[in-house]
Amino acid sequence: MAQVIIPTPLRKFTNSQARFEAAGNTVQDVLKALSTQHQGLKTHLLDENGELRSFVRVYLGDEDINFLQKGATPIEANSIISIIPAIAGGIV
Repeated sequence: MAQVIIPTPLRKFTNSQARFEAAGNTVQDVLKALSTQHQGLKTHLLDENGELRSFVRVYLGDEDINFLQKGATPIEANSIISIIPAIAGGIV
């Protein structure tokens, strides 16, 4: 099964779970399984069309899926998927 690394700010939606495992053929399959099992994550990860929100970065290994095939990026059983939430702030 593929493994998703949950960032600390989103763990409050996964009962403090740092990792999630799911079977699937694509990154999108696994993220949909994650948001189905942990409903609170859905609005933070997916838009109303079920697509990954533009401000959320997802990596397959060391590769940003936006430079691959986005949600359609194929995965293998031992894939590591990392979610990197947007961080706002800085000096104006």
